[in-house]
Amino acid sequence: MVFYLLAGTLAAQDQLRFASFNVGLGRDGPGELLKDIQSNDKDILALAAIIGETAPDILLLTNFDTDYRNLAVRAFTEVITTETGLNYPYFFAPEGNSGFPSGMDLNSDGWSFDWADNWGFGLFPGSESMVLLSKYPIDTAQSQTYAEFLWRDLPNPTPPKNPDGSDFFAPAVWQNYRLASKNFWDVVIALPQGQEIRVLASHATPPVFDGPENRNGLRNDAEVSFWRGYINRSVAQNAYFVILADFNADPKDGEGLGFAINTLLNDARIIDPAPRSMGAVRASNDQAGINLQHSSPPATDTVDWADSKIGNLRVDYVLPSSNLTVLQSGVFWPGPDDILFPLLAASQTAHRLVWVDVSLP
Repeated sequence: MVFYLLAGTLAAQDQLRFASFNVGLGRDGPGELLKDIQSNDKDILALAAIIGETAPDILLLTNFDTDYRNLAVRAFTEVITTETGLNYPYFFAPEGNSGFPSGMDLNSDGWSFDWADNWGFGLFPGSESMVLLSKYPIDTAQSQTYAEFLWRDLPNPTPPKNPDGSDFFAPAVWQNYRLASKNFWDVVIALPQGQEIRVLASHATPPVFDGPENRNGLRNDAEVSFWRGYINRSVAQNAYFVILADFNADPKDGEGLGFAINTLLNDARIIDPAPRSMGAVRASNDQAGINLQHSSPPATDTVDWADSKIGNLRVDYVLPSSNLTVLQSGVFWPGPDDILFPLLAASQTAHRLVWVDVSLP
């Protein structure tokens, strides 16, 4: 058994560490992830070690295959405990849209039953879904999910159009199209002091893999914009909340439209801590063939797509409400000279864990 240093462990109960981590644990078929976890796959152990090094109190895992009985979730938390000593006795993993058949022709290719016609990308129900792990009790009675929220029910929605200006979706498809490619969660966490904090969680579709109609780009922007409307219409002004998400949207770069993510980051009810790492700076400069200078500012990137033309982007987020106090933040992205760098090499995900420490008034 190996116990890792729990970096940044918080002594005071009113200080909490929130984190979001796309762990890349999507497999080709149901049950395969559970098998890998039970066989102590090196990737699984590396991910557990990264979680141990950062020691979040509340952690959103995205791109994680879930199952009806939550066997994979339970097995993964056991690995975390065994390898790091961290214990997450509570989790939230309701069924969402990933891999769930729509029964309609969503991509307008004349077929209605291939994987592209699932409400959200996924090869089977629960594929590449989400899990929330918590050290504190989850009030499931007050928590809500919005998997069935319709795209058309957003204020001023923008449906995709063909180059000739005609509607890309058939009328019946647009009338029933679910917005969330995974889910939208409003999860209530009960804290020891008797206070509550809400976790607003989602994983937006990538703004790529479509055609000139840009249906995925438009859906991505719409999924991000959901939260700005939600916090300003459905969350009380005095409520404490933290948005945890893989938005697949960078405020400056990449294929996304950029409007919704920039609007959200600048919302008065949100704090953007802009977590940083030195490892992302090194990766960015290495890709550009530039020698790293010690004066280079740390970067906010959270994903390394070095095998593509995209490179590094900021797509993973931890965004506290403005009535919370941000103490510190970071992205687990050690540089190549760091003693922890081998954990990145051992893990197969291109994403990095993002964390933010907050204090309640």
